[in-house]
Amino acid sequence: MNRFLSCLAFAVLTATTCFAQAPQRERQSWDTQWKFFLGDNPAASASSFNDASWRHLVIPHDWSIEAQTDPNAPSAGGGGFFPTGTGWYRRNFVAPTAWLGKRILLEFEGIAGVAEIFLNGKSLATHPNPFTTFFADLTPQLQFGRDNVLAIRVDNGQQPNTRFYTGSGLYRHVWLNITSPINVAPWGVFACTTDLAADRATIQIQTKVRNTSDAPATVTVQTLLFGPDGNPTQIISDIPPPQTEIIGGGEQFVTYCATIKAPHPWSPESPDLYRAVTRLFSNVRPMDEVSTSFGLRTLKVSASHGFELNGQPIKLNGANIHSDHGPLGAAAFDRAEIRKVEILKAAGYNAVRTAHNPPAPAFLDACDRFGLLVIEEAFDCWEKGKTTHDYAKFFKDWWQRDIDSLVLRDRNHPSIIMWSIGNEVYERGSPNGGTIAFALTKRIRDLDSTRPLTAGLNGMGKSGDWTKTDPVFATLDVAGYNYEIARHTNDHVRLPARVIMATESYQSETFSNWSQIQAQPYLIGDFVWSGIDYLGESGIGRIFSPDQPVIAHWQANFYPSHGATCGDIDLTGWRKSISHYRSIVWDRGEQLYTVVQTPTDDGRPWNLSLWSVAPAMPSWTWPGLEGKPLQIEVYSRYPSVRLYFNDQLIGEKPTTQAQAFKATFTVTYKPGILKTVGIANGREMESSTLETAGKSLRLRLTADRSTLKADQQDLVFINVEATDSDGRVHPFVDQSVRYKITGPATLAAIGSGDLDTTESYHANPRRLHQGRSLVILRSTQDTGEIVLTAEAPGLKPASITIKSTLNP
Repeated sequence: MNRFLSCLAFAVLTATTCFAQAPQRERQSWDTQWKFFLGDNPAASASSFNDASWRHLVIPHDWSIEAQTDPNAPSAGGGGFFPTGTGWYRRNFVAPTAWLGKRILLEFEGIAGVAEIFLNGKSLATHPNPFTTFFADLTPQLQFGRDNVLAIRVDNGQQPNTRFYTGSGLYRHVWLNITSPINVAPWGVFACTTDLAADRATIQIQTKVRNTSDAPATVTVQTLLFGPDGNPTQIISDIPPPQTEIIGGGEQFVTYCATIKAPHPWSPESPDLYRAVTRLFSNVRPMDEVSTSFGLRTLKVSASHGFELNGQPIKLNGANIHSDHGPLGAAAFDRAEIRKVEILKAAGYNAVRTAHNPPAPAFLDACDRFGLLVIEEAFDCWEKGKTTHDYAKFFKDWWQRDIDSLVLRDRNHPSIIMWSIGNEVYERGSPNGGTIAFALTKRIRDLDSTRPLTAGLNGMGKSGDWTKTDPVFATLDVAGYNYEIARHTNDHVRLPARVIMATESYQSETFSNWSQIQAQPYLIGDFVWSGIDYLGESGIGRIFSPDQPVIAHWQANFYPSHGATCGDIDLTGWRKSISHYRSIVWDRGEQLYTVVQTPTDDGRPWNLSLWSVAPAMPSWTWPGLEGKPLQIEVYSRYPSVRLYFNDQLIGEKPTTQAQAFKATFTVTYKPGILKTVGIANGREMESSTLETAGKSLRLRLTADRSTLKADQQDLVFINVEATDSDGRVHPFVDQSVRYKITGPATLAAIGSGDLDTTESYHANPRRLHQGRSLVILRSTQDTGEIVLTAEAPGLKPASITIKSTLNP
């Protein structure tokens, strides 16, 4: 399949009657009023169980990140040496009599561990996948007009069960859905752009309607479409409301087409979103109402033209990302998801691959809003496991349910441009690999035939036959090569119709991959491993001294390292030098950036693993290295650059594509001012400076926002820096900083870019790393002023004020 049409949820204005009546659907946040116990007690499922001593909390909640790492933790390096175990959650609630005759579904966006749901002592559901959303039907066991007890057992004690950090517990949102017996099925509105032109878009809309009552019903579907400006969208065609007969206990798909006028296509540059309101009526009575966000766009892939969005070719400048949020662990706060997308966009990426599982819904919502393209991946393994207790134990029984959850939940996000069926699966070259891939791709296409399918596969070992991956790739539309992009020339000769992308690549391949991908239309993009440092997979990206041999992260225990340092961006969101270089190579906005390579003790080169590059910092503060030569790297999109030290010209060097947009200078260190200038046509166009920090040091606090929402969910991220009196960061200050909070906020976490520390992310005080740290505050339900004060020995203290309001 070479042509793909965008999927979206959409509605047509076909009627205005009865819209003023009260909607019949409620969706309540169930993030509050939880009690938690770390440990296992089978009696906790019973309604009569005494949980008075349990901890009260508001989710999202990750109990693993609250603890200190342990070299003997069963999760080992893959899980970042964080404790796991089993935990229980309980919540009491009264089911009002108004719910009689309704359908009551509890929706879990994700639970990290094997979860079992109990209501009033009765087991309702189990779920083993930490990343997929699922529902538990409370209706049969509810006691109306009386107190009910919901209990959830989360078993994350079978370790190791992943190759990376998943966290533990109710780490994503929980929702209560209340509907009438006649309703739109969960994730039941789906539509596709069948034609997109400048003046019109033709849409096919499908709505899945359920009748959970015993009696047959006649159902009318009416929908409203609102444009990016929030106003009703004009349609060209006027289609009568579709009507259908549904037997008791049955369901029907209602499908029709319409054409809208003057569409606003969704794209990374213009992420325009529409909103659809779909309503069901039975005998004129309103039964249900669903609102859905979507975008209009088309997709197409071919070896001759590459990847096309809305008819325009585009190269995917991508990053692989895990779902954790560093100091917050796995806890999926909406603000943390939004901030992640903001950081990735600012770093120059236009695409991400969700390695290796579905992300939180809030992440995809943010990608829709900010225009970040997404390859959403389903699995890290199939039937053959990579760790002792991983998803392979459940794959045969659960893969279809998890595929359904992934596709049905997320197919209306315009940001999602591909589905990925797996990552480096061990069956990639075995006889049944193609069989499994065929089953997965068939199921996805049954649910959504509008997007290309891909998978990231790596080599078959030194003596392996790469062509054995052909049966898996034959089921896909785009072949994802993990670290195998060098094979593209021979593979193109062998299979000229194959569309190829680097689904994973090393940081050191930034320029070479970009050069190849720009030159060939069938090469559609590059996704570096990785965009952001992450927890778990400890030791990957490690840099070794000249006397140390390079040891792969899977070959040794690197404790106290508890995470991966292979990201372009560190755990706090600070961009490393490779991030700026990548942005310049990809021509994503930046033109000039200067760093100084961190020298080894004896001047010999660092020993670098495959997932690392030589360390460097944007600093001219190197105490103790006076009189020693330092290597200056200048990344530039200008034809050449000049380097000055204390206004004296050191030299000028070319920085064209022939030089990989990079120049290196050697300067003997002494305090002063290093100035880099970009040159074009003999003129100095842009400059940047690195200045030695002074000795009068202080703390500086900078918040990403000045106002929080008083809802117990909002976050503010505050950067902490050790600077001199003129604001220059001193990278060799590593004191412990103590923080004091007054006002309506709590300390959510403190972190730095140091993944070798044994300090907890809930420790206070906590050390700076390279003169920097990050403090995350969480709002309460109260309003008022929040004051954060930071103090450290030898540094002038600092404070910052944030406001918490009901409507920020």
